[in-house]
Amino acid sequence: MAIEAEGKTCLYSPRARLSELMLLLVLLSLPLGGCLSAEGYRKQADEVAYQDIAAISKQALGHTEPFTIETPEQTLRRRLLEGQHLQTVGPMSLGTDQLTPLKYWPDDDYLHRPRPAQRDPMPAHPADPLKISLTQALQIGAYNNSGYQTQKEAVFQAALQLDLQIDQFRNTYAGLISSIFGTSGDSDGQTSGVANTGQANLSRRLESGLSLSSSIMVDVAQLVASHQRSSLGIAADMSVTVPLLAGAGKHIVAEPLTQAQRNVLYALWDFELYKKTFAVNIAKSYLGVLAQLNQVTNAKNNYIRLIESVRYTRAMSQQGRLPEIQVNQALQDMLTARNSWISTQLQYEQQLDNFKITLGLPTDARIELEPSELDRLTAAAQKSIGLAPTSERLEGHDYKVVDGKVEVLPPTNEGAGPYELPVQKATALALTHRLDLKIAEDQVLDAQRQVVITADALRPGLNLTADAAAGDRRNSVSSANEPNAQFRPENGSYDVGLTLNLPWHETAQRNAYRNALIGLEQAVRSEHSLEDQVKLEVHNSLRSLRLARESYRIQSRAVQLAQSQVAATKMFLSLGRAQVRDVLDAQTALVTAQNALTSALVNYRVSELQLRTDMGILNVNNQGLWQDNPPPPPTKGTGPGQSPAGKGP
Repeated sequence: MAIEAEGKTCLYSPRARLSELMLLLVLLSLPLGGCLSAEGYRKQADEVAYQDIAAISKQALGHTEPFTIETPEQTLRRRLLEGQHLQTVGPMSLGTDQLTPLKYWPDDDYLHRPRPAQRDPMPAHPADPLKISLTQALQIGAYNNSGYQTQKEAVFQAALQLDLQIDQFRNTYAGLISSIFGTSGDSDGQTSGVANTGQANLSRRLESGLSLSSSIMVDVAQLVASHQRSSLGIAADMSVTVPLLAGAGKHIVAEPLTQAQRNVLYALWDFELYKKTFAVNIAKSYLGVLAQLNQVTNAKNNYIRLIESVRYTRAMSQQGRLPEIQVNQALQDMLTARNSWISTQLQYEQQLDNFKITLGLPTDARIELEPSELDRLTAAAQKSIGLAPTSERLEGHDYKVVDGKVEVLPPTNEGAGPYELPVQKATALALTHRLDLKIAEDQVLDAQRQVVITADALRPGLNLTADAAAGDRRNSVSSANEPNAQFRPENGSYDVGLTLNLPWHETAQRNAYRNALIGLEQAVRSEHSLEDQVKLEVHNSLRSLRLARESYRIQSRAVQLAQSQVAATKMFLSLGRAQVRDVLDAQTALVTAQNALTSALVNYRVSELQLRTDMGILNVNNQGLWQDNPPPPPTKGTGPGQSPAGKGP
């Protein structure tokens, strides 16, 4: 009988002769509290995994942050479901703590375990509807989005795999207590009895490859008869194995442990990459919803203006100043404007629902975004990149006339934002900071180690072995008549030898070695492809950022012109120097320019965030927030022919 405890085995063995009854009493009186429950094992796994994550985070990121896979006690999703009385499938919609435990549920405290206190920025009892800023949206997504939680759990599971590999080099204890009733005999008579055995084992594997195992056994064989004859047995053995050729060396033996450590490193880097991309997607979705809401406002204002135009033109037609056909033109545009207003409103509702899903909130939750975020974004853009140019400056940047010929001019960097860097500097930053590129570089090293491992398996297996055994066993009923065993090491048996396994048929090992070399080539090509992709992404992001800046400059002027045109055509219409169609076209141009201006503003901010992500310099904390710091200087990959490690080819 073996009893597990804290990754080891609880062993209780008799120190003297014991009858079956006494052995049973001993087992019933064992202090079983030292062995862990399912809850205890869960807490132990959490403690070990979090320790490993904290240690490797320092190496992977240069800092540590609070890390837990526990969801908050009250997520915003749950508070909205309860506070706004939203529809649900059942109790499970609120969280695992609302589940009914199954029969034989192993961990009574898991469903109702203490969870982290409320961490998202929203109030405990959110208003109806709930208004959310961009900063709050970033934090809400980090605490409620299921994909975000899954990424954190992937890090945790990698840490558990690391602990499993570390366990291969710990002392391993095992124990067994058995009580066997048996009958033996022949035609002269039969004997019945009980053979009780207690056994303790210790094994240890070192990173050098040395394997050690030892055990000690205590037996009590006792007859069930009036004379109650019994015999005590005691024995111990030990064996040591040391690989000398194949399988020898720390680089071979500890390779699974090394790879497990690197897998945790990669999982942390993947999570950091996910946080950056996730934050950009949240900002893009948030600003996209606001841009759509701005289009609703523009469409509504245009609809109102066209209603006023219809009323004005009808009054002028009744006075005989305009023909009826122009009234019908205004009426037709008014109907089109109403359809556009309704369409943009429905598109806004659809984008808002999609944004709720992105945040991890219920689709039917009643939330609103902060329209003032666009005003702050506009002010920040105009301050950082010098927008809203005069017509003279705009025309001066557009073209010049030389000898009567017009020459168009390319965009300049005047008024460029802080992240519109020269392409070489931006690329150097990406080669320095991109975490996926670091993963690809390290995976080349992983592939190189696999070549070494598979090549080692081609060598002969030469092992040094040593065995020692002393004492005698009494583990059967028939041995009850024998005298008690004497544990005398001087009378034990001791052996030392060499075992040689010649590689006469190594097809599998040969193919594994060749495949490892192919894997190395593939890893190098993958790094090449990713490096080229990183450069391409940086180039494209810089182009998108420049395009967004120029589009904003152009659309800013277009809005000014459209507003002037609307006012001018209305005045000319009243003077009889313009037609209704001129006013209608001017109003349509104004709506188009206003929508394009908002889109350009959002595109610039999103492009800037995307460029920072592509360069690997958008730092996002565990709450999903970033900081707008100036770009750091590059540290490698700054010159032609220089490797990412900065050491030349």
